[in-house]
Amino acid sequence: MDLLFSFVKPDHPHSTLLSGYFSKVVICLVLRKTAPLMSYVQGHPEIVVQLVDLIGITSIMEVLIRLIGADETIYSNYGDTLQWLENTNVLEMIADKFNSSDSPEVHANAAEILCAVTRCAPPSLAAKICSPSFVRRLFHHALEESRPKSVLLHSLSVCISLLDPKRLASASYQAFKSNLSHGALVMASPETVDGMLESLGNLLNLLDTSAAESVLPTTYGCLRPPLGKHRLKIVEFISVLLTIGSETAEKELVRQSAIKRSIDLFFEYPYNNFLHHHVENIIVSCLEGKRPEVVEHVLHECDIVGKILVSERLSSLSTESNGPTVPTEGKTHPRVGNVGHMTRIANKLIQLGNSNNTIQAHLQENNEWVEWQTNVLVKRNEVENVYHWACGRPASLHDRGRDSDDDDFRDRDYDVAALANNLSQAFRYGIYSSDDIEEVISF
Repeated sequence: MDLLFSFVKPDHPHSTLLSGYFSKVVICLVLRKTAPLMSYVQGHPEIVVQLVDLIGITSIMEVLIRLIGADETIYSNYGDTLQWLENTNVLEMIADKFNSSDSPEVHANAAEILCAVTRCAPPSLAAKICSPSFVRRLFHHALEESRPKSVLLHSLSVCISLLDPKRLASASYQAFKSNLSHGALVMASPETVDGMLESLGNLLNLLDTSAAESVLPTTYGCLRPPLGKHRLKIVEFISVLLTIGSETAEKELVRQSAIKRSIDLFFEYPYNNFLHHHVENIIVSCLEGKRPEVVEHVLHECDIVGKILVSERLSSLSTESNGPTVPTEGKTHPRVGNVGHMTRIANKLIQLGNSNNTIQAHLQENNEWVEWQTNVLVKRNEVENVYHWACGRPASLHDRGRDSDDDDFRDRDYDVAALANNLSQAFRYGIYSSDDIEEVISF
């Protein structure tokens, strides 16, 4: 064991290949000889420190996840061997990597471990990671101006994992959900949510694109500035805050105009479908909520109906707009790319109006909306109904009910920011394109 764990000492070379072999051996020992291995690590606490120092290597990250019990299989069977973690500050060491390292890989892997802890963790770690003090530590690192944007991006991923119960519906969680009673299911307390809301104003300042000077050329013109992954993650964070049913969170989001700013971004970046996905969730959460003041805020202060109608009238990108999306002069202006999401939002408004008098009255008193619904929306829904296509869905699907697997697939909320990052990485390393493409910048 001494020889095996000498690999993680600072004076040892840590190539990716050797780290992979080391990881396989240790994980095998964790699975087959859990108690003796944990006893050895407990007697050599410097091992955890050394592993945290190598957290930028994904293989080492996987070892650390299992050693601290953030793994469903390990914890459900050997939870009693993890009591020694109560006396360690392993979570604080991992969180401090957001401050001590500038490597995006380190930040991503640190967040991966902390998110794993939120899914399944020993009680001591669960209590720490959902504490207001730990959340404040994350935001302190994330909002330092000198830190890379990847710190903000991945710190928010941890907070989202604490807030969003849907993220527990991953494949690994579903496989072991029968053992859930053995582990600590980490959920953010009202105090934790309050700790997150303390930094909401600073996050919203980052959504202001007026002072940014970066420019991203595109096929339709340019973005001044591009939205960026960090702003996309902030909008996702706002979206998740609205799903937890916290009256305090909803009031604060309304008071600080977080919902209004998110909706404005929806129309300012008409080709960013990752953004449109989150903003649609924000709007639907507000409209389906039980608090009339939030519904009124979306209908009146945010003027979602008016914005949809204006965008429908000006369905092509306009050169007269002062927004960040600027078309190329002299070319035919392309159609805006958020029409599909606007259609879904419009249909949702009509659907909810059948059971909500406030929404129904707001729609009916708008003559332009009534005319657009009759002449445009109804016809669009008819054209886009695949069940009416002669070459569309098989007729048997008309009678097909949604089974449990179909429910899970349709209801799962995917991390679109992660999908965007994976796509960028694929193109960056020439998996789908020629080798001369050096970098893909998030739009």
